[in-house]
Amino acid sequence: MSARDRILAKLRRNAPSTATPLPDVGAWFADHRPVETAADKAARFRHFIELAHAEVHPVDADNWLDTLHGVLKARGIDKLLVAEDTAHGDAALDALPPRGIECSVYDMAIEAWKTEMFTATPASLTGARAAIAETGTLILWPDQHEPRLMSLVPPVHVVLLDATKIYNTFFEAMSHEGWKDGLPTNALLISGPSKTADIQQTLAYGAHGPKELIVLMLTAKEDAQ
Repeated sequence: MSARDRILAKLRRNAPSTATPLPDVGAWFADHRPVETAADKAARFRHFIELAHAEVHPVDADNWLDTLHGVLKARGIDKLLVAEDTAHGDAALDALPPRGIECSVYDMAIEAWKTEMFTATPASLTGARAAIAETGTLILWPDQHEPRLMSLVPPVHVVLLDATKIYNTFFEAMSHEGWKDGLPTNALLISGPSKTADIQQTLAYGAHGPKELIVLMLTAKEDAQ
């Protein structure tokens, strides 16, 4: 008998005779996490993501492009990478070029424009699938329109978030968004600009990714302030 066979035989002999029941995760969260209003979740999300050095701007459907334009101009940025064939990307393509912001699109394999992506793309705009109030975390769902490099490479990353998609916990987000029914190749969880403490255990921001994370939190007009 080989060593592998001996190990497997020992594991089989010591295996429990009956299957251990799976924990009821939903019941645990129901008992241990409060039920929050949409406004409470939005406020808690903003509090925690701002603690992680992100910048949040409450906006509405009528003014988010004005806010985006102001955010870019305040930083001297006149070029933005957007996702064509998305509602927010197409809106930016229509509204920003006449106001002095050049919009480029991710419409070819990265090998064909890697240099431009890494050296001449100062900012990007993506949408968020959802967010988590408990940790101040954005959930991005990369696809063929918004590949993950859009949120990982440009120094300034702007995210448009629908405030109705802010969930209390990660479990609540996965449950309500139907993650069990299918996942992308990558689901990104972002809780602020890039950061590292590898050097002398000193926390530094913007070391290996976006130096700034800006969230445009889309709410009803009466709630944006």
